[in-house]
Amino acid sequence: MSIYNRRNAAVGYVTIKALRHAMKRKQRQERRRKMKVAAYVGLGLVSAGILAGVLAIALRRRDGDHADAYAFADDEIVGEVVNAPEPVPAT
Repeated sequence: MSIYNRRNAAVGYVTIKALRHAMKRKQRQERRRKMKVAAYVGLGLVSAGILAGVLAIALRRRDGDHADAYAFADDEIVGEVVNAPEPVPAT
């Protein structure tokens, strides 16, 4: 009896095809995993950038409000006419 016959050849062929398919599937899953990690890292970087921008704007507004208040406290009104009624003197 010969070892090489049709049945063994068919079993070998199917086995090789199944192994190749499993290897390709594993490669696809690994590629998807790498793409997910890259997408999450990119999303994290974008989120960090947006958060840094929002914080910078908030800090600038907070510091800017105080700076504007101090700047206007020392200024005098020059060259403008104030249309307010004069107070009535107390008698």
